[in-house]
Amino acid sequence: MKAWLARVAYSTLLRLLTPAYLLRLWWRGRREPLYRHALAERLGFGAASAPGALWLHAVSLGETRAAAALVEALRSQRPGLRLLLTHGTATGREAGRALLRNADRQCWLPWDTPGAVRRFLRRHRPAVGVLMETEIWPNLLREAQAAGVPMVLANARLSEKSLARSQRIDVLTRPVAGALVRVLAQTDADAERLRRAGAAQVQVCGNLKFDVNPSPALMARGQAWRAAVARPVVLAAVTREGEEAPLLRGWQQLSAPRPLLLLVPRHPQRFDEVAALVAGAGLGLWRRSAWDAQPPADAAAADVWLGDSMGEMPTYYAAADVALLGGSFAPLGGQNLIEAAACGCPVVMGPHTFNFSEAAELSLAAGAALRVADLDEGVARAVALARDPARDDWARRARAFAAAHRGAAARMAREIVAAAGARLA
Repeated sequence: MKAWLARVAYSTLLRLLTPAYLLRLWWRGRREPLYRHALAERLGFGAASAPGALWLHAVSLGETRAAAALVEALRSQRPGLRLLLTHGTATGREAGRALLRNADRQCWLPWDTPGAVRRFLRRHRPAVGVLMETEIWPNLLREAQAAGVPMVLANARLSEKSLARSQRIDVLTRPVAGALVRVLAQTDADAERLRRAGAAQVQVCGNLKFDVNPSPALMARGQAWRAAVARPVVLAAVTREGEEAPLLRGWQQLSAPRPLLLLVPRHPQRFDEVAALVAGAGLGLWRRSAWDAQPPADAAAADVWLGDSMGEMPTYYAAADVALLGGSFAPLGGQNLIEAAACGCPVVMGPHTFNFSEAAELSLAAGAALRVADLDEGVARAVALARDPARDDWARRARAFAAAHRGAAARMAREIVAAAGARLA
C-alpha cells in the first residue's frame, strides 16, 4: 500500500508539473534550439516505429559518448540490429546522430508520467530497453515491466551520496530498482551500493568509457594545434559554473611567460559568459569558434583559448600537455578522466571525484594522474607538469592505463542480447 501511494503521489506531482516542464524546455530552446524540436515526443507522441528494436537511452553527452562503444559491440554481435535511441538533453541528441543507421530512430525520452510512458511504449514496442548509468525512472520501469519489455541498467554507477538520497524515498525507489532484469555495474563498489538500493540481478562488467576510442582525425587536429604553440598548454577540462573565476585569478598571478590556458566549459550555453570572465580578468582570448581547422598565427600569443565547440574533446586533450579536471575542485564529483588518459593527457584532479571514484584511484595508482588539495595547488602542479621533461612518461602511463581496462562493451552487449532473447528483431 505504501509503495502504491508513493507512486500515485509521484505521478500526480509530475502531471501537475508538466506545463512547467514544457515551459522550461521552451525557455532553454532560446540558446539551444534543439530543445524546442519535437516537443510532442516528450509526452510520448510522435511517429511510431517498427517493433523489435533495441531501445537505448543516453540522457546527455557523456552517456551518449559512452554508448557509442556499446552500440558498436551490439552491432558486432547482432549485425542487423535496429536501434531506438532516446535522450533528455540537446547535446546528447546532437551527439547521438552519429550512432544512427538507416533503419534506426531517435527521439526524446518521454516525461515520466504513466500516460506519456505508455504512449511511448505502444508506439515503439522495443524488444529490450537499456538505460545508461543512473537513469532510473519509476513510471518508465513500471510500465515497461507491465508491457513485457525487459529493462537493463548498463554502465551502472551509484555513489554513496546518491544511495543516501534514494534510501530517503526507499518506498518509491526500491521497487523500481527491483524491476530491472539486469544491472551491469562499473565497479564492485557500485554493485554493492546498487544491491543495497534494491537491485537484484547485479554483475560487474567494467566501465564503457574505457572502450571509447578517440577519433584519430580529432587527435591529429589537436596535435597540430599544439605544434603551433611555442609554450606549454594546460587544459581546464569540462569546467562548471564557479570554477572559471578562481582559475582565471590564479592564471593572472602566474609569472611570464605563462602557459596557454585552454578552457573548455561543460555547458555550451555558458560559452559567452566564460568569454566575458576571461575578458574581465584582462587576459587575451581567442575562441575556438573563430577559426576553422587551424588557429591563426596570432592566436598562439593569447593567454586563453576558449573551447566553445561540441564534440572536440579529443582535440583539446591532444593539444594539451596536462589537464585540470573540472568538477573535482568543488564537491561536484568530477568529470570523466578516462577520455583524457586514452588521449595520452595526464590529469591533475582535486579532492572531489566521487562520480568516478574507482577510475580516479586506478589512474593515480597507474601514475597517469595526481591529486591535489585545492585549485591553487592544482594550477601550480599542472604548470609544473606541463613544463616537466618527464611529461612524456606521464602520457605513456595514461595511455597504458586506459588500454588495460577495455572490454566492458563486449561483456555488456552479451548480457543485453541475452536479456532480449527472441524478442530482438
